[in-house]
Amino acid sequence: MARVAPLVREPTLNKQDIVDIVSESVDAPKSTVSSVLDAVLRTVKASVAEGDSVQLMGFGEFHATERAARTGRNPNTGEPMEIAAVKTVKFTAGKDFKDVINS
Repeated sequence: MARVAPLVREPTLNKQDIVDIVSESVDAPKSTVSSVLDAVLRTVKASVAEGDSVQLMGFGEFHATERAARTGRNPNTGEPMEIAAVKTVKFTAGKDFKDVINS
């Protein structure tokens, strides 16, 4: 049986990686950085959930949007089905962020 090559994935930065990098960058304990990051993420989530936008200058903006109800198709049967309206979060990258990505 032929062996399948593993998928090649792009490196992903997780929360602990960010805590490690920021901790080293600002010379602060990892526990402090982790607590601050948790507080920032809680604040962003709570604000967006309340309908506010969160704008971080030079980084981007988080805001809630609503996706309208629509008719879709059941992939198994092909029959039409109603897909309910849902709230979702959008992120729009700021100019500085886009400039870094495109350089």
